[in-house]
Amino acid sequence: MSPSANRPGPAGPAPRLAVVGVPGNRRVTLFQDAVRAAGLPPARVVPWLDVLRGEAVFRPGETVRMDSPGEDAEVERLLRAVDDPTRVEGSALWYARFTAALRSVARDAAESGAVLLDAPGDIAVLFDKRLCHAVLDGAGIPVPASPTSGAAAPAVRDWADVRERMAAHGMPRAFVKLAHGSSASGVLAVETAGTGRVRATTSVERDGAGRLFNSLRVRRCTTEREVGAIVDALAPDGLHVERWLPKATRHGRAADLRVVVVAGRATHAVVRTSRSPMTNLHLGGARGDLDDFRAAVTAAGGDWAEALAVCERAAACFPDTLCVGVDLLPSSDLRRFAVCEVNAFGDLLPRLTGLPGSGAEGLDTYAAQVAAVLNRARNHRATPIH
Repeated sequence: MSPSANRPGPAGPAPRLAVVGVPGNRRVTLFQDAVRAAGLPPARVVPWLDVLRGEAVFRPGETVRMDSPGEDAEVERLLRAVDDPTRVEGSALWYARFTAALRSVARDAAESGAVLLDAPGDIAVLFDKRLCHAVLDGAGIPVPASPTSGAAAPAVRDWADVRERMAAHGMPRAFVKLAHGSSASGVLAVETAGTGRVRATTSVERDGAGRLFNSLRVRRCTTEREVGAIVDALAPDGLHVERWLPKATRHGRAADLRVVVVAGRATHAVVRTSRSPMTNLHLGGARGDLDDFRAAVTAAGGDWAEALAVCERAAACFPDTLCVGVDLLPSSDLRRFAVCEVNAFGDLLPRLTGLPGSGAEGLDTYAAQVAAVLNRARNHRATPIH
């Protein structure tokens, strides 16, 4: 039996849950598992297709969770206007249509009397790396330096523009990212040397017609011409450039952290390791040993509690969103931490249970969110009305 099933249920009527997602998707399935384990009726699924077609229905009193629209070919086609989901281009159109869909969800939910667990405005910022970086920086959260942060920063036009900004800001190494990309789509880890040589590590592949595709194979681009061609093709969709901070290493592999924050508290953490600069698990990254990593931080004079606190402060920048996934970069000496990204749908970490002392011990990321919803419901009912 799930540990959450042993916890006392809510006093009085349980919240009626709905989830905007892709029916049958693994994310929705894991959330439904957590809902059932908590002794609640299944969440009603509102398909993203219905949202995009203007057919979504919300009901009075529902508590609505929004989940990723990914892993559905028809949803992808409606958002990006491409038939091949491995294509990289179209992220600016995806963002425009996705944020319009978020606004329609907010409007329809408000009109019906439903309550959202995730603020559409927060999600819109989280899916623009330039805006998100500026929000974090403005709140005093340690982040890599960036010449593209914020709405006022001039748009990156092409590779020559990237080269110029890297040089102007003293960045011999930088990450060049699609402003609205996710899962390392359209990311290049670019290196320049004093000799002028340029190389990059990326999962982007370019075919003979100049079209860009995501690959599960991380590769090296070894000429400036190749790097420039990819960046020039990406630039119309919007780019974010940030300093490539030297990462910590464990057992010969680069390491960073994905920390899930639920209702303001860091509840789950996973170490991601890789032999490439991209630690994404779907690109060949592997989960590291969290206890080993935490011990290494302490031995180096770092503060593990402060690492989690940085993530909680980053999540606090988005107070109207129940759960975010924070990508945390430990410095090479394990004594400092910077936030690389904050992810709206960064909770897909199957079989990962809560951190000791987090209040989510024994719970996966979805069960922790359900528990937080129940706690909110209990606290709301317990608050006297004056």
